Amino acid sequence: MNQQILSDLKQFYPEIILTAALLFVVIGDITFPRIRRSLSFVLTAAGLIVALIFSIRLFESDPGSLFFGVLSLDPMSVFFKCFLILTSLFILFSVPGSKELSRRNIGEFYSLLLGVTLAMMLLAASADMLMLYLALEMVSIGSYVLVGYLKNDRQSNEASLKYLLFGAVATGSMLYGMTIIYGLTGTTKLAAIHEAFIQGVSSGNNSAMLLVATVMILAGFGFKMAAVPFHFWCPDVYSGAPTPVTAFLSIAPKAAAFAVLIRFFFTGFTGTFPGTGLYENISTVYWNIPLILISVVTMTLGNIAALRQDNMKRLLAYSSIAHAGYILMGVVVLSAQGLQSVLVYLVTYLFMNLGAFLVVIAVHSHTGSFDIKDYKGLIRRSPILTISMSFFMLSLMGIPPFAGFLGKLYVFGAAVNHNLAWFAVVGALNSVIAVYYYARVIKTMIIEESADTARLTLPWTSHILLWFMVLPTVGLMFFWSSFERLTQASVTLFLGL
Repeated sequence: MNQQILSDLKQFYPEIILTAALLFVVIGDITFPRIRRSLSFVLTAAGLIVALIFSIRLFESDPGSLFFGVLSLDPMSVFFKCFLILTSLFILFSVPGSKELSRRNIGEFYSLLLGVTLAMMLLAASADMLMLYLALEMVSIGSYVLVGYLKNDRQSNEASLKYLLFGAVATGSMLYGMTIIYGLTGTTKLAAIHEAFIQGVSSGNNSAMLLVATVMILAGFGFKMAAVPFHFWCPDVYSGAPTPVTAFLSIAPKAAAFAVLIRFFFTGFTGTFPGTGLYENISTVYWNIPLILISVVTMTLGNIAALRQDNMKRLLAYSSIAHAGYILMGVVVLSAQGLQSVLVYLVTYLFMNLGAFLVVIAVHSHTGSFDIKDYKGLIRRSPILTISMSFFMLSLMGIPPFAGFLGKLYVFGAAVNHNLAWFAVVGALNSVIAVYYYARVIKTMIIEESADTARLTLPWTSHILLWFMVLPTVGLMFFWSSFERLTQASVTLFLGL
């Protein structure tokens, strides 16, 4: 047993490195008060970069499990580890340009960022319901504190409280659903639950209980994804949280939620047609059918609600709700192509959405406002920010040749190829609706006049990060073949095809 644990620890280096970095940040923040801001930043960046390097090396490992089946080690989990670490690294470099956090003792913020990143990595790799729940709670608790980090700001405190209350109900509901599944199957391991369903555990009188359990578990996942009707917390929390935290919540926990949703249902509730890349339900509950409805309602409500928003953070909040609906399209089609489309969409969404938030951070640092009217005449005050924001908005619309078009092409194509053409049509119509409020931002920046002519300047970290966001948004298609092979290999090995 000890030999097995020691062997597993060699594949657990990214999590160990983040844990060590977290401890060093806390100790360094206390021990060296005069240089703690720069020291905390360097230690956090070093921890994330080293963890990313070790995570990339895990692609060479043979698929398996760690710590007696509690965590999965496969290309899918490694993909999400790299994705989550990279997201946190980008958020880290956005902090120096944020006026909201510039005067704060930032060591605690960095330690919380590392802690939540660690928890999300565990969540994405969870192969046991107990591990899944503990990781989800760790993500939630750290996120509640990050949202309320501006402790003297009433709106931030209110957002944190709302997030806490909604989160407590959602995770409590999910835990109750898991206890029902444990009662039906006698196990917490997802692979063992799969075997129990094959043996017919979900049939007969157990069907109704399994349906209740599935709905309650979907409530927990839906909360993290900000999918309708579990989205009510999202606009207020995004508005009240510090903008770097808002950008973080709009991407990282959402991606982790999709990762665990895929692992939970594709590992436990479905089986594959050998060699086809297609899946079928092996339980009596067709969990993907309610998710189709949730996807349609989510993208529709998100886009319609965004039409009337004058606050940029709330506009991007409803935009993120709509994009959660698009990503769900890839999950519910029950195919390898669908799962690949989820990975593709998440990567494209990372760059275009985080880039948009980076511009919001820069404008707020100079104007102190998130109102869209303060973007008037931005083309004359900062051509770089205006052009970059225009690229991000066009990509979020799904206009070719930007990265967002490729993401939507994949999810729509997966739906069409699975005989769900009407589903793709609904997604396309919603993309048309979204054009209005994204184009409104571009119109405000370029066409409308402003009396304010003061130039907007950016710190060097924001300049570098902005280019890191713009280049993939504009040029991802030039590296598309390599990226496509990576996502396809991750899905193929995960599904065992």
